[in-house]
Amino acid sequence: MNVNGQTVGGAAAIAARSASFSTPLSRLVSAHDVAEVGLAEYEDFVGGSGNRLLFFAGDPERYPESLDVAAVLPELMKAFPDRFRVGLVRPEAEVALQIKFGFGVWPALVFLRDGAYLGVLAGMRDWDEYLREIPVLLAAPPSRPPSLGVAVHSQASGGCSA
Repeated sequence: MNVNGQTVGGAAAIAARSASFSTPLSRLVSAHDVAEVGLAEYEDFVGGSGNRLLFFAGDPERYPESLDVAAVLPELMKAFPDRFRVGLVRPEAEVALQIKFGFGVWPALVFLRDGAYLGVLAGMRDWDEYLREIPVLLAAPPSRPPSLGVAVHSQASGGCSA
């Protein structure tokens, strides 16, 4: 599948992209029971009961804060034991899912409950902010995700002709 000029999906693409995770991101999967979530796994991952956290890392070279969030995430999992299951969004799925959740700042943590959107924490935060904001998100009622802004242009000539 092609989304915004990026190829998404396919077993070979998934294997190649998974191998491209930086070491701190790969460590999340191998050492901290974080699931890798691509488009093929998305419905199963978010469809289960309970809270889910999707980590959108983006390209760590472009968004260096992603590595900071990757380092903090295991500590957040310890601070909120058994409160949410974490999925690291694979690079080939990030654009399609970003559009679905309507955030514009990377990295991002998207919170879901029973597949429904709760909210997002975008960018790197201070530890106290995480400790304050995560319980609020986990207690929030599900809502519709915001949409990404779409530019609206009016016709210069204005008016209608009859």
